[in-house]
Amino acid sequence: MPDSGLIADLSYRGYDGPLLPPTHRWWVIARLGVRQAFRKRAYWVVTALSAWYYLVMMAVLFFFERAAQSAPGPRSEAGFEAFLGRIVWKDQFLHGFGFAQLLYLIAALMLGAGAIANDNRSKALLVILSKPCDKRDYLAGKWMGVFLPLLTMMLLPSLVFFLYGALSYRDYGFLDNPWFFPKFLLVLVLGAAVHSSLVIGVSSLFDQGRLAGASYAGIYFLTNFFTQLMVFAWLTAQGFRRGGGRVSGGQSPFAEYVDRLYYLSVDGLLIGLCKAILGTDGSPQFGMPSPIRPVPAPPLLPTVAVAVALCVAGVAVAWSRIRAVEVVR
Repeated sequence: MPDSGLIADLSYRGYDGPLLPPTHRWWVIARLGVRQAFRKRAYWVVTALSAWYYLVMMAVLFFFERAAQSAPGPRSEAGFEAFLGRIVWKDQFLHGFGFAQLLYLIAALMLGAGAIANDNRSKALLVILSKPCDKRDYLAGKWMGVFLPLLTMMLLPSLVFFLYGALSYRDYGFLDNPWFFPKFLLVLVLGAAVHSSLVIGVSSLFDQGRLAGASYAGIYFLTNFFTQLMVFAWLTAQGFRRGGGRVSGGQSPFAEYVDRLYYLSVDGLLIGLCKAILGTDGSPQFGMPSPIRPVPAPPLLPTVAVAVALCVAGVAVAWSRIRAVEVVR
């Protein structure tokens, strides 16, 4: 009597083509992270808030332009052109990037604090790494799941302001440097990479996303407090009081060291990276005159090297911590 059971039915084995290993496994994990980020209303709220400097700058430009048009005459046009002449366009992107640092931190915590920590808590690594998915796929997917939404958040406001300036103020030197925006894109990529690497590395050390987020926020604010002390020291070294009056002539020798210590924080490093790549020391916000000289830009190559080293360190910490749960015999 012939077997008629399911085991004897071999019709489903008709495929005899090549058996290729699954590819782009990291993208499955990354795509899940990106989808979860884009579905969060808080992510888009933080993205909108990070554009506040660009929005205020566009409002200031619009107001001055309307004021010049409502009172036509040589004096009004000369005043508007003098105002535009004080504006360094690449510095406006520097200010927009710098003033959004706290919001970038919030987004990094929102996206990456629990990326690996929550998997550690739920023991999901035992299941994930038992599938055709190794540590490289898992780490690359988690990292890209934080990096891509963070880069999108940084890029969207900058792109809107760039298009506004290119369409409205091309005759006033907005597009004089064709390599400016590619350089700024490099700044955004490196900034998103630093935050993504550090928050992923910190997340891998914990089994609760809240603890990982609190730890990364603590690192950020402690180093930021040091940066604020350096700002005060810089103003003192330049000979200025709080009221703006000069205390003494000349420059203190301490300023030579302060302008380097200023960048020894997460946000300070990213601002210094933006200054170094764009090739600017900065200028007053909104084109308004100010007697205070900003902190000079750090040297380019060492600053980029430090940023890359932080990325490598964060990824290396995560790599060492990602492992399946071991069975104790």
